[in-house]
Amino acid sequence: MSNKIYPCLWFDGQAKAAAEFYSHIFPNSKLLSDSGMVVMFEVLGKKIMGLNGGPQFKLNASISFLVHLDSKAAIDRAWEQLSEEGTTLMAIDKYPWAERYGWIKDKFGMTWQLMLADMVDLSPSMLFSNTQYGKGTEAMNLYQSIFPQASIDINEIYGPGAPQAEGMLMFGRFRIMDYSIVAMDGPGDHQFQFNEALSYVVQCDSQEEIDHYWNSLIANGGKESRCGWLADKFGVSWQIIPSSLSKLMSNPSTASKVMQALLKMNKLDIATLEKAAQ
Repeated sequence: MSNKIYPCLWFDGQAKAAAEFYSHIFPNSKLLSDSGMVVMFEVLGKKIMGLNGGPQFKLNASISFLVHLDSKAAIDRAWEQLSEEGTTLMAIDKYPWAERYGWIKDKFGMTWQLMLADMVDLSPSMLFSNTQYGKGTEAMNLYQSIFPQASIDINEIYGPGAPQAEGMLMFGRFRIMDYSIVAMDGPGDHQFQFNEALSYVVQCDSQEEIDHYWNSLIANGGKESRCGWLADKFGVSWQIIPSSLSKLMSNPSTASKVMQALLKMNKLDIATLEKAAQ
C-alpha cells in the first residue's frame, strides 16, 4: 500500500466502528491503526482515513465509492451487509450499464455503488449536480493539469437525444498521482453537495510539493481553510499534508507542540512543524 492520495471520511466518533464494519464486508480489507482521532484502514487494498471530527459535517452521496466485484454472489453478500440499517438509493438489479448494480447508503452515511465486473476495485465516484452540474469534465481537466501521474482514461459525453443535455459528462474516469477517480454529471436537485465530510488527502514529500498543490488549487478558484484543508472551485475538500506528519505526531512528548503549531496554519509549513517536534 503506497497511496499518496486517498479519501478521508468524517465521522462523529464512529470511525473505528465503520472501519471494522467495512473490513468484514470486503476482501483485502483491514484496520491499520487507531489513534482515537484518526483511524487508518484499507478497503479492497485502498487506503482510507477515518476522522472522528464530531457532528459538524455529514457524509452524503456527492462522492460515493464505486466498487467493482467479480461475481454476483460477492455483490449480493456485500449488498446484504451494507443494507444493515442502510437505505437503498437504487435497487440491486440489472441495468443497461451492468448485469448487476445497486447504490446504497450505509448506516454510517457513506454511499456505495456496487457493480458486477471482471475485476475487483474501489474508486471514489464524484457526482457533479445542483450548482456544479455540467462541471465534471472541467474538474477532470483541472485535476490532471495540477497533479503528476495524471490522465483522463474515459470521457463519455452525452450526445443528441440522450437523457441528459448534450455535452454533459455521462461517465468519466481519470487518474491523479496514479489514483483512479470517477466523475459524472447528474441533473436535478439532489439535496446534497460536496463538503468536508469526504476530502482527498494528498501526502507530500517536500514543501515544494505542498506549495504547488495548495497554490494551484487556490489560484484556480479554491478557498483556504485551516490545518492544511482547502476547498477547490467545485467545493471539493482537500488536505495537503506532509508525508512525515504522522511521524512528527508520534512522539508523545512533542505531539502537543506539533499540534499547536499546526492549528495556527492554513497551508502547512514542514520546517515549522519539524521545529516544533524537536
